[in-house]
Amino acid sequence: MIILGFESSCDETGVAVVCTERGLLSHALHSQIEMHQDYGGVVPELASRDHIQRVLPLTQEALDGAGLAFSDVDAIAYTAGPGLAGALLVGASVAQSMAWARDLPAIAIHHLEGHLLSPLLAQPAPEFPFVALLVSGGHTQLMRVDGVGQYTLLGETLDDAAGEAFDKSAKLMGLGYPGGPALSRLAEQGNAAAYDLPRPMLHSKDLDFSFSGLKTAVLTRMKNLQADVSIDFPAARANLAAATEAAIVDVLAAKSLKAMKQTGLKRLVVAGGVGANRHLRAQLQSEMARRGGEVFFPPLSLCTDNGAMIAFAAAQRVKAGLVDLDASRSHAFTVRPRWPLDEI
Repeated sequence: MIILGFESSCDETGVAVVCTERGLLSHALHSQIEMHQDYGGVVPELASRDHIQRVLPLTQEALDGAGLAFSDVDAIAYTAGPGLAGALLVGASVAQSMAWARDLPAIAIHHLEGHLLSPLLAQPAPEFPFVALLVSGGHTQLMRVDGVGQYTLLGETLDDAAGEAFDKSAKLMGLGYPGGPALSRLAEQGNAAAYDLPRPMLHSKDLDFSFSGLKTAVLTRMKNLQADVSIDFPAARANLAAATEAAIVDVLAAKSLKAMKQTGLKRLVVAGGVGANRHLRAQLQSEMARRGGEVFFPPLSLCTDNGAMIAFAAAQRVKAGLVDLDASRSHAFTVRPRWPLDEI
């Protein structure tokens, strides 16, 4: 089965073609980062308008990349939530309209399930069961994954997500948008040991996270640096960036390893945009190897939002018998800006 997938939940427009037998055939992606930089963050209305302009050209690009025509497509998948309501509606309405035109199934996919299953696109791919660390701009969760559609929440953030901690800390330091990558680049020039920042809930008995206290500590430290005229401010800011990154990575790694111990599993999967962080990857790879386990990441090009993960998640659900293809031809749809993963 050939599945055409659409992702438009926030500030990336992604379209991809996946075959249930051959895997990913092609994907096309446009990021809106440059457009939103002047505003210091995503402007929902601008995001939605840009999705409208990009989605059809990207569709043609993805089909051309796969060497296929629209007449070769057997089903269409799209992100139905969570995300920005207007942005979600663009992808959903285009997908449903195209499906209606050819009487094809239109499969609504949960954005986080797309991230959760995206490491299966890597080689080698992890086998079920595994523990998954979902770390993106808006979500930080630990899940036990026993199969497609079989997800058990082990822990989640009580306030800011790890990606938000990166972005908000970067903003406090006066760095550009997107903040996370900017902070990580600056951290390469700094000394993480220069400042002792808190690791919230590092030693709690549960698997939950909290990053708001770290953000407050960064704010306080940054004010002190700005007020101290005797220091080399650029060097001190780089040190603070390195210390901030180290604090976030330490918490993510410690909680992930605790989840591995509690579940008794040996495979860890990391997905979401923060999964591209070089220090997080290195720390988890080292610790998992020391414990005789394995850690898996999606390809770097598929860490951020993309259509490949949506088309692939749809393919996996079809293969697992979790999609009623006849019912998916009704073409009545809605989007869910807030949609807990355990409700799919």
